[in-house]
Amino acid sequence: MSREQMRAADADRQKVADQLKSALEEGRLDLSEYDERLRDAYAARTYGDLDRLLTDLPNAAPVVPAAPQAMAVPAPAGAEHMTRDWLLHVWGSWVRATAFFTVIWAFGWIFSSDSDAAFYWPVWILGPWGAVALLRTISGLTQGEPRKHADAQAHRQMLREHKEERRRLYKEAIVAGELPANPTKEQRKTFIAEATERGDLPPKPRRPEPQGG
Repeated sequence: MSREQMRAADADRQKVADQLKSALEEGRLDLSEYDERLRDAYAARTYGDLDRLLTDLPNAAPVVPAAPQAMAVPAPAGAEHMTRDWLLHVWGSWVRATAFFTVIWAFGWIFSSDSDAAFYWPVWILGPWGAVALLRTISGLTQGEPRKHADAQAHRQMLREHKEERRRLYKEAIVAGELPANPTKEQRKTFIAEATERGDLPPKPRRPEPQGG
């Protein structure tokens, strides 16, 4: 694909808009010409569309396509933070259940005249549950589960960002008439494959490889 056929980015359109503003200030364009070209700049789809707005301006430079940026990879968390987040993941439900059952038990104990109500009955639920969570904690710490959990969280975040980027490209393509308002699954698949090949969309993030313990 030639440069002129490559799709321009918002930053490229803004660069052309800045050059048009300079041309207006230099007197090379009158106000009506500037307004018309500015609208065309923001509506431009390709670098060829942008180039045509600058060809008669001697001081204007063609926009150079920037290298496509890969999907940002979240910075790896420190070991301490990874362990803390994983422990919250393992014990979070148990802590919430403890608070819930304790409140129920407390109300029953306060408003009941039965002496047996003083017995903390949630222990029959929370005790076995806590024992299982403790075993999982000990086992997980020795097998590197905090790192695996952090990697999985980072992968899910990258997938969400990739999905949002796909949606943005869909909307732009629909507005530009490159896709119908309700594209089929096959049309979306073909569009994403072409966008990835052009470099408009990074490849879908892969699941992190299991690390040896």
